[in-house]
Amino acid sequence: MKNKLLILTACFGISLLSSCLRLDSNFYNLSDKITEYKLDNYTNDQDFKLDASYTIPDSLIHLMNISSYSKKENKTYQIKAIYIGSISKIATDTVILYCHGNKWHMDFYWQRAKLLANVGGKNRFGVMYLDYRGYGLSEGVPTEEGLYEDVDACMKWLKEKGLNNDRFLLYGFSMGTAPATELTASPRTLTPHKLMLEAPFASSAVMAADGAVLNMPSSFITNLKIDNAEEIKKVKQDFFWIHGINDNFLGIKTHGEVVYKNHGGTYKEAHRIDGADHGEIPAIYGFVNYSDILLKFILKP
Repeated sequence: MKNKLLILTACFGISLLSSCLRLDSNFYNLSDKITEYKLDNYTNDQDFKLDASYTIPDSLIHLMNISSYSKKENKTYQIKAIYIGSISKIATDTVILYCHGNKWHMDFYWQRAKLLANVGGKNRFGVMYLDYRGYGLSEGVPTEEGLYEDVDACMKWLKEKGLNNDRFLLYGFSMGTAPATELTASPRTLTPHKLMLEAPFASSAVMAADGAVLNMPSSFITNLKIDNAEEIKKVKQDFFWIHGINDNFLGIKTHGEVVYKNHGGTYKEAHRIDGADHGEIPAIYGFVNYSDILLKFILKP
């Protein structure tokens, strides 16, 4: 019986490897191909949809190309980004740079960006988000370093418009917690004043272990080196963490709690949302409640 169990385990491992399960390729979900951004007219799968009271005027929605330079390739990619708010007021506004998850493109995350643009009242804060290279209509293919370079490219654009560190906030959701954490721990163009993470993952190693359910070195399954749980130790800025207790993709115990515990600063706050799976937090917690706790954190001295 023991030998049969060993054989079955070995076969499972071989099957897993032969199916080419590599986190570094499967990490990026690009399956929903588009030819244009539809925003409010997007009808495919979404985590939630806001009512008409959250609508943003067309005059405050700016779709643009941002140049993102790859040091490794010595090549510049054109990535797509959207700024919600008045560009002429960036020099005096507080701005949230939102780093989305691994799924699809900006249309899928438009409702989330709109929700942020309604925190504290409509367009109280500027909101910018982007499609990493290879996502949506952005050029190139996604890579770990590319995530950081693309987010930093948006920081360069914001800095050119007059934004300074004291009015700059980074928000990361799911995969987007990697560039948000990395660029707060080791700033490049701008140094975020505060960091907000929703459903963060601890590391690529933990993700690999969760996915493989096998006692293998993470390097056997993935080439990614992302380690939010380690990088967050360098973050001294105020930290906001929110995670669904029922998250079946990035478990709160193995991922979120570890990141929260390791924060290296003096102030942090935790929001554990009962009944929320991955991607469900704003809807399950309630849009007003979600907005209220974000506003309180953003305005905290």
